[in-house]
Amino acid sequence: MMRVKSVRKRLSEIASGIEIVNHVGDQDTLIQGMVMDSRQVQPGDLYACVPGMNVDGHDFAAQAIAQGAAALLVERILPLDIPQLQVKKVREVMGNLAANLYDHPAAKLEVVGVTGTNGKTTITYLVESIAAGEGKKVGLIGTLGARIAGRELPGNRTTPEAIDLQKLLKEMVDEGVQLAVMEVSSHALVFGRVTGCEFDAGIFSNLTQDHLDYHKTMEEYLQAKAQLFSGLTGVKEPKVGVVNGDDPAAETLIRLSAAPVVTYGVNADLLDYRAEDILLTADGVKFTVRFKGGESQVEYSTPGMFSVYNALAAFAWGVESGRSPGQVREALAAVQGVPGRFESVRMGQPFQIIVDYAHTPDGLENVCRTAQEFTQGRLITVFGCGGDRDKGKRPQMGAIAEELSDHVIVTSDNPRTEDPRQIIRDILEGIEGIDYTANVNRREAIECACLLAKEGDTVLIAGKGHEDYQIIGKDVFPFDDREVAREALRRLGYVG
Repeated sequence: MMRVKSVRKRLSEIASGIEIVNHVGDQDTLIQGMVMDSRQVQPGDLYACVPGMNVDGHDFAAQAIAQGAAALLVERILPLDIPQLQVKKVREVMGNLAANLYDHPAAKLEVVGVTGTNGKTTITYLVESIAAGEGKKVGLIGTLGARIAGRELPGNRTTPEAIDLQKLLKEMVDEGVQLAVMEVSSHALVFGRVTGCEFDAGIFSNLTQDHLDYHKTMEEYLQAKAQLFSGLTGVKEPKVGVVNGDDPAAETLIRLSAAPVVTYGVNADLLDYRAEDILLTADGVKFTVRFKGGESQVEYSTPGMFSVYNALAAFAWGVESGRSPGQVREALAAVQGVPGRFESVRMGQPFQIIVDYAHTPDGLENVCRTAQEFTQGRLITVFGCGGDRDKGKRPQMGAIAEELSDHVIVTSDNPRTEDPRQIIRDILEGIEGIDYTANVNRREAIECACLLAKEGDTVLIAGKGHEDYQIIGKDVFPFDDREVAREALRRLGYVG
């Protein structure tokens, strides 16, 4: 559990500016930390009783007290002898309470938020490279965990919970970080995880189908994403929104943004940053970006049209935030790829193996089309869909894989509590006519693909990318697509 440098504040201090419904007990009680998981309580902590979908944090308040909690944040006063702050919605205020406790760390950083369905992780890496290229200490938060000036920290959410985010930002400040860039998921925005965090810039990549198990409609999904831009308010100036002008969501985001917005893209009219003279190769992308300040040649080492958009988004942010085009260009050229994003596995085999995180219809289509461009032989695609998640995208992804691949192997992703065989059946509803294989065992599916591959073929293993685990039921097992592919290649006699 993360424990930042010592803090000691009175309960009444950290409640400043918060709408308190009621309170009991000594409001001068000293608070030294804040948590929402009773198992992580340490002496002196404020325990936030968060009602959840399956469990209610109020039910664990006694356990938190036994472990040394000094006070409770509640939605109803509990019959317990301990200071309590009662609020209407714990989730809505705990970010601001944590920001008060940890001295508003976001106010001491340049904070960049990146949202969208696909491309968030890559764009954060590109922003990190741009800031680091000018000598700044940088913090990064996202799907791959967190990084503080190059030091890796584990994480299990794209965007940490509100309290953990404030702790992480405080740790960054304590270590001299000057800029923090983070992925901001739709769930994070809806659940208030970034409450108490003032952003200097928001970047939007794209909006395609995902998370409709929660948001229900694309409009609801869009409105969730838009909160990053409507929330570009506060005392830090100037602020800017950077939006993909080729995406249909751009008009809504521009209208709702509280800060000025610049657009980037390839096709739309009146773009502020436009990519032209695009060259797509197996080694990456090259293009000219034209903008109000002139033009610049950009190179980035990950192939695919999606890489043009990702690099263009980072370029636009860099220039709009005051960096020179030359420095931004050099920083983008220096990035050597992102783990699990169109990542090659090479052990001397005469065919390509690509591992990618593509887990949405749009993501799978993009990565399949990119792989097609550089495949002389057949494209063999291995993928599945996550359990307990948007079921509507499963047949769509099956249809996309069928259309763009020569052979499809449908397998498990993270089935979670669903029957993996049913998930596969859902995917197969979109597959008609093509020769396909179905195997619930992901390891065997990857091995099968490697056995089928001939010289000039490409094996695309999609869906999990950087992940080094597989979730089956409620258990987490070690599993890394890249390492499983290497093991299969070793058994075939390739040694790298």
